[in-house]
Amino acid sequence: MTTQLTQLKQDFTESLSQISRFWGFPKGMGAIFAVLYLSPSPLSLDEIVKETGLTKGAISTEVRTLARMGLVHRSSKLADRKDYYEAESDFYQSIRSILKERRNSEFDRSLRAVKGMLEKLEAGSVSGNQAELQFVHERLQALQDFFDAIDSLTRAVVKLEKLGLGNVKSILGVLK
Repeated sequence: MTTQLTQLKQDFTESLSQISRFWGFPKGMGAIFAVLYLSPSPLSLDEIVKETGLTKGAISTEVRTLARMGLVHRSSKLADRKDYYEAESDFYQSIRSILKERRNSEFDRSLRAVKGMLEKLEAGSVSGNQAELQFVHERLQALQDFFDAIDSLTRAVVKLEKLGLGNVKSILGVLK
């Protein structure tokens, strides 16, 4: 059974919408990126509306966020007042942008919140059943360890930027 290209594009858009949600971004943001990524030429907001079914206002908002993150680039055409958008095609650059964005916002807040709760528990400033306090401490410590590992991984990926994509591919090829 063969798949039509339009169906394949639709499936890709839906997949990126789900991935977007996994990373804590709106589904629409993933759909917009997917449509732009599979477009051979930059698209206007009206064309993105047609491809995604999202409202122009929602697309405008999400495109600005994607542009701020470096995942979408704005361009223009001579004698045309519309803005056109294209996706960043370098996935390494895209992942770095996403990790930087995540690291700078909710992730840092979560790290601080869990660390603060652990500090309260360790300082003895939380009262309650000793067994339950120990259980909560173990759970929060496990989460803190996970956050620390993800934070270290994020910092490492961002630092790989200095090596350049060719060098990173060489390093990863050696590790296979």
